[in-house]
Amino acid sequence: MPTTVGRRTNRLPPAPRVVLGVDQRLVVRIGIVAAVSYAAWLAIGAFGRPYNFFDMKIYHGAVLWWANGNELYDFVAPSTTLGFTYPPFAGLVMLPMSWLPVDAAGFVNALASIAALAVVLAALLRPIVDRLGWSLWFTVGIATPLAVAIEPSRETLGYGQVNLLLFALIMADLVGLRWRAKRGTHHETAESPLARFLYSGAWAGVGIGLATAVKLTPALFIGYLMLTRQWRAAWIAVGTTIGVTLATFGAVGEESRAYFTSVLWQTERVGAADMTANQSLAGLLARLYDSIETPGLLWLAFSVLVLALGLSRAISARTDGDELTAFTLVGLTANVISPISWSHHLVWVIPAIVVLADAAVRRREASRGLPLRHSGPTPATGVPALRPPIWYPTLTGFRHAAGALGLYLLFLISPIWPYEHQLPEVSHYQDGLFGALMENSLAIALIVLVAALPWRPGAEPAFYHDRLGRTAPLTARR
Repeated sequence: MPTTVGRRTNRLPPAPRVVLGVDQRLVVRIGIVAAVSYAAWLAIGAFGRPYNFFDMKIYHGAVLWWANGNELYDFVAPSTTLGFTYPPFAGLVMLPMSWLPVDAAGFVNALASIAALAVVLAALLRPIVDRLGWSLWFTVGIATPLAVAIEPSRETLGYGQVNLLLFALIMADLVGLRWRAKRGTHHETAESPLARFLYSGAWAGVGIGLATAVKLTPALFIGYLMLTRQWRAAWIAVGTTIGVTLATFGAVGEESRAYFTSVLWQTERVGAADMTANQSLAGLLARLYDSIETPGLLWLAFSVLVLALGLSRAISARTDGDELTAFTLVGLTANVISPISWSHHLVWVIPAIVVLADAAVRRREASRGLPLRHSGPTPATGVPALRPPIWYPTLTGFRHAAGALGLYLLFLISPIWPYEHQLPEVSHYQDGLFGALMENSLAIALIVLVAALPWRPGAEPAFYHDRLGRTAPLTARR
């Protein structure tokens, strides 16, 4: 018989129901993950575009051309004016693709990107599921296909892009900083020197450095690390970037000189600023002005403003112990101020959705501890009765939950494509103001997130206590 305390019954957790050696709950969960994965596949077919590894064909053709003794940056894809635009280090990393057929290279990239996304989601969701008592594998199993279905992920996979892999490199440094800030026992109790080094987080910064060597925009994270005085990680990132770049100069000096003296400054190689896929501030302004070119001074002024806003909010988020939101704000800011941010670059909306959803859950949990309020005297005693504000737990966190859901649906449906226009043939106002709003909707969402994404004080206890420990007396550092 169960024992009771007050009106509550203390029961042991229900044992999983096992029939013929099969855990029914496990079967149900696997079925849910399969159903969500299938729904994500249908959503990609409904809202995505025809994908044929278009960008991968350019990269594959460029490295194959290069492997055959030609100059890397002289390559132009057949029937296009497009060539290789990444730094030569990226060319070296992609060089093994020349051993594979282009479709095989695209599928390998897609599988690696999905695996990297799953690992990143596991790292992001682990503190949340531990707090809520959820199953990590089940949560990640649902979150991964949901994340794959939205615009940045499906475009990255369908075009054969590398954004999810770069995203994973940067988020690996977040994990390294988290382990380093904990100063915990994992690395002290690890058996092998490699495991101790891994759990120490001493390597944090390498991922950002490698990502910066492949693509220049992650350099904003180095600036963030310096502004937050995470000097070790910042100098490791700088050293990694410089070391990799110099090593590339030593290996392929001709291509390195061509890139840094010429190719880097040929902005026309990547496309016109007003193209619908460019959802940066520069693209937004070009389309609003109905011009192929971005109004330079206006873009510069607003970019400085967004940069200051994004970095200041990221620093505040870290100060309050939420490093994930800080990293997310830096990534979103880089998307906004970059001259070109194609829709497949916008992977930082994934952690933004996680932050909004967790903020909603946290606020709902906190509302359950609100004090009771007077409801008026009872007829029998005339004494005011106390009862909880019932609507508080119901509505608290609603706007954050609505924000998370709305953001997810926006990037799932991606309303920019039905209103895609291209100058000089068609004006960006061809479908009126509503069409212009839809064509710029993802860029507007990014700017709103930089300005309004909430952070969760104390969400990353390691960083929060690390900050407090710097000013606390030694006797309090336990």
